[in-house]
Parts: sequence; C-alpha cells; structure tokens
Amino acid sequence: MVFKRRKPRTYVEVVSESIYPRGGWRRAVRYVAHRLQRLPDPAHKISRGIAAGVFASFSPLFGMHFVIATLVALALRGNVVAALMGTFIGNPVTFPLIAAVSMELGSWMLGQSSLPLPLVLNAFTDASIDLWRNLIATFSGGPVHWGGLDVFWDQVFLPYLVGGLIPGFAAAVATYVLANPIIATYQKARVARLKKRFAKKRERVMSRRLSAPAE
Repeated sequence: MVFKRRKPRTYVEVVSESIYPRGGWRRAVRYVAHRLQRLPDPAHKISRGIAAGVFASFSPLFGMHFVIATLVALALRGNVVAALMGTFIGNPVTFPLIAAVSMELGSWMLGQSSLPLPLVLNAFTDASIDLWRNLIATFSGGPVHWGGLDVFWDQVFLPYLVGGLIPGFAAAVATYVLANPIIATYQKARVARLKKRFAKKRERVMSRRLSAPAE
C-alpha cells in the first residue's frame, strides 16, 4: 500500500499515542477541526454528525463508539465522517469525568450506591480479563466462570449505560446548538473567499487577453 507505515507501530506506541497523540493534543484538535471545515455537507448535517459522535462517547461500550456514532448519525441524517470525528470528545482525558458523572447518575437512578472511580476502572479491566479467559476456556474445555461478569454488569456496566444517556443527550444537544451556527458562518465566509479569489483570477485572465497584441 502507498500510505502504509514503513515501520509498524508497536502496541506500546499505540497505547501511548492514544493517551498523548504524537505532536500533542493541540495539534490533534487542530487536525480534527481542519477536517471538519473541509466536509462538503451543509452545516446542519455536519453538526448532527458531531452531536452523534459526542453522544456515542458517553456509552460504556468502549471499542464500539465508531459503530454507535455511525448508526446514530445515519438515523439523524447527519454526516458520518463528522460523527466519527465527534467521538474525539471521548479520550483518556475526558473519560474519567464522563465515567464519574454517568456512574453517579446511573447508580442514583437505579437506587444503588455508586462505586469510586478507581474501582470502576479496575472493574472494566477485570471484566475484560475474565471475558478473555472464558473465551479461551470455551475452546479449551476449561471451567468457565461468569460470576465476576455478573457483578460487573449489575454494579458498573448497567449504571454507566443508564446514567450516560441523559448527560450524553444533553452534551449532544449543546454540541449541535453551538456547532451549527459556527460551521454555517465559516462555510459562508469560505464561499465568499472562494468567489473573491475566482473573481480576481478571472480579472487577471481577462486583462491578459485584452493586453495581448492582436494577430
């Protein structure tokens, strides 16, 4: 492939760059903003897509945010590329805050006591390890234990899922309200700049034709 890396990234590099991107978060944010500015759809479709990505970031289904954002964007008739970029709001910097708010609200809605954030993060790790071990045991014939995953479902995943709906919806609506006029203004200004540039180019071409000596 033409754009394939000459030297594939190691697992450590992938994890480290997901926490702190190469070039820093400022460059990463500027890159996402630049890509959003170049999308051809109207402002309302791009804004719907971004809102869909923001909403998906409040889901506890880590690794499925792109899929959720795509489905929500299609349902809202928003821009899918903008939705994928909107999931950028969910990153290692913001996930602890999202998890804390979602868990606290979800536990309150379900009438449960909320777990401290460090225990929530450990629970996700332990559940992933148990799920992987059970998957291996299914093919190797070893014992399968689902007790830990049951606890994870009741005390972590379900409160996170339920509690993430309200702040996720609120963040998505706020994102749409803020992004739509900003993108619309930018698109109008960009069209005006392109028209002005085209007019100047046309004037130069016409002046050259008029100044050219007649044959």
